[in-house]
Amino acid sequence: MENPHAERQAVLLERILKNTSKCTETILELNHCMEEIIRANAQIRTAADLSKSYRRNVQYNLEATNLKDKGDAASGKVGN
Repeated sequence: MENPHAERQAVLLERILKNTSKCTETILELNHCMEEIIRANAQIRTAADLSKSYRRNVQYNLEATNLKDKGDAASGKVGN
């Protein structure tokens, strides 16, 4: 006669192993999806960095031009 406690433990252990296996498969799939997203975002990140740098340069040049124009106006110069 088998031990009912051991049978129950074996069934529970089997369920735990099955669920753990499913969980592992899901995590591996999630990791794969995340890697694809990261690769896709790399180009977007580069474009965003370029845009940010361009905006900063434009802002600097606008400020420099405005300061020059104000200095020229104060000295009476008109120019391009």
